[in-house]
Amino acid sequence: MRNHKLTTAAEAVSHIPSHSHVHLSSVASVPQVLIKALVERADAGDVEDLHFHHFHTEGEAPYSWPEYEGKFFEQGFFIAGNTRPGVDSGYADYTPVHLGETPLLYRSRAIDLGAALVQISLPDENGMVSLGTSVDCSPAAIAAARLVIGVINPNVPYSYGNLIPLDSFDYLVEDDTPLIEAIYHTPSQTDNLVGKNCAELIEDGSCIQMGIGALPNAVATQLIHHKNLGLHTEMFADGILKLIKAGVINGNVKNIDTNKVVASFLLGSQELYSFIDHNEAVLMKDIEYVNDIHTIASIDKMIAINSATEVDLTGQICADSIGTRIFSGTGGQLDFVKGATYSKGGKSITAFASRTAKGFSKICPVLKAGAGVVTPRADAHWIVTEWGSVNLTGRALQERAKLLISIAHPDDREMLDRAAFERFGPHYHNFSI
Repeated sequence: MRNHKLTTAAEAVSHIPSHSHVHLSSVASVPQVLIKALVERADAGDVEDLHFHHFHTEGEAPYSWPEYEGKFFEQGFFIAGNTRPGVDSGYADYTPVHLGETPLLYRSRAIDLGAALVQISLPDENGMVSLGTSVDCSPAAIAAARLVIGVINPNVPYSYGNLIPLDSFDYLVEDDTPLIEAIYHTPSQTDNLVGKNCAELIEDGSCIQMGIGALPNAVATQLIHHKNLGLHTEMFADGILKLIKAGVINGNVKNIDTNKVVASFLLGSQELYSFIDHNEAVLMKDIEYVNDIHTIASIDKMIAINSATEVDLTGQICADSIGTRIFSGTGGQLDFVKGATYSKGGKSITAFASRTAKGFSKICPVLKAGAGVVTPRADAHWIVTEWGSVNLTGRALQERAKLLISIAHPDDREMLDRAAFERFGPHYHNFSI
């Protein structure tokens, strides 16, 4: 049991030795006051070679900036827009891992944590605090790190599902920096068509998983007339909040965590953050529980909705990179793909617009050189674009090619058909689905 001490950010981070691996709570709840204090240490020449680990973060990320080369080195588990330039240029890096397995990296000391820096809520009457909007892998980090610093922030909501005793912390710092908010663009007409095609595959009483952004919000919009949906997902945003408030998502027929919304982190508006504060209907859980394949599979009619940067004609799904360029990360896609596949009545759906913003087909003859396969072809099932939906389950390669071409952009189908003919030979055109 630790004897925690209330102190300043500068004093707290002064105890982090050079060459340490450092965990950050992430997404909307990055401990900005501690990062600023570490920047001041670095500027003073007082620290070097700190390695940072976290899920995707919002806000400025000086731990990935070239001016701190040799002092900070970003090695995140998921790459976002704030760290992508550093990764692109080599001043930062990406650690490939299924997000559900990140706690194991800490507990096994594959990543030997010197420090864990997390934001926490105000304590309750029993001396327990919440990790608020970002539980992620922080419980494992707190347990494994040699030094644990908590930032008590009244803007962090008190969420249920994973409470931490104050005695878990070596140092406590007070700060009132608001949580970072994200307002998503209105879904495009294409997004709405993709969303409509996804919604048609989802039955009343299903339990859904999906991410954040314009496309997931479009799916949420199309679900407004569904009934008795459940939610078990890594993260959600305001599109899902609307479904909860409308009573569409209520968890009434979930066979585990009945009547509960389950997630591990959030990113959205202040309305979203306020909604989970002292709300017993929302469980913010450790990513190890949320992304556990066996837990996901035990939920009847589990629907996993994920996306892709490109899909080849055999069903290989790339979602973390554009060629050799790391764009995001493996995330929990395969965790939910596998879990939903084994769920009674479940479906795994990969949904995306048929073309990129620059007009290139996302359904490709082959993946770009260096592209990562996040979901192998053997795990590819429902594929959805604005042009329709197809199920690759149990389909051979030539069948898959014809099915995928049927939902590609019409202007790309001839090119894709020609590529399939070249790949599979003269009998391809004699083959029908």
